[in-house]
Amino acid sequence: MIKILVVDDDKRIAELISLYLRKEGYETKEVYNGRVAVETFPAYAPFLVLLDLMLPEMDGYQVCREIRRISSVPIIMLSAKGETFDKVLGLELGADDYMVKPFEPKELVARVKAVLRRYESRRADSPRAIVLPNLAIDADRLTVIYHGVKLELPPKEFELLHYLASHPGLPFTRDQLLTACWGYEFAGDTRTVDVHVKRLREKMRKDDSWSIKTVWGTGYKFDVS
Repeated sequence: MIKILVVDDDKRIAELISLYLRKEGYETKEVYNGRVAVETFPAYAPFLVLLDLMLPEMDGYQVCREIRRISSVPIIMLSAKGETFDKVLGLELGADDYMVKPFEPKELVARVKAVLRRYESRRADSPRAIVLPNLAIDADRLTVIYHGVKLELPPKEFELLHYLASHPGLPFTRDQLLTACWGYEFAGDTRTVDVHVKRLREKMRKDDSWSIKTVWGTGYKFDVS
């Protein structure tokens, strides 16, 4: 059974979310505290996390950051904050979707199903480990070894590198990369991709037989000579 961790400091909201998810056949566990959520996550091993932002002890951003250190499972953030900055920050930290309260429970269930489908599709389409000269990417351990040194990459930089390297030689538009790596129709602009590519290039400056190439008028591709 698919397990979902529901993290919200409002017990009534958490129980309502769980009620709708259980009707759809999901198993749920409710947690009302950020620190407890981080402690619960490894043992419970959920397939997806529904994560409120305003939590005691550790806020949702901190919880998301801690989960992303050890797992790539989907995270949907829930918040009364609807500002673009808050959405972008959550997504930059590795969330797959962001819903603003109040929301319709049926819409939340639909988002859960869509995010889970995309996650499984990405896992099926992409190799879990990629090994090239001076580069090793491990999607299960969320690690990148470059010239023998472990790179500390934020979640979205890791996802972008892994996605491009999983499809060597194929050009992708910025919109395609946003959808593939940010998990849905990202509420931002395509310059987000440019910023992440620039950061990756800065961290991998050495002359290798592979590189992230700009495809003028289109986007980017992972080129292997």
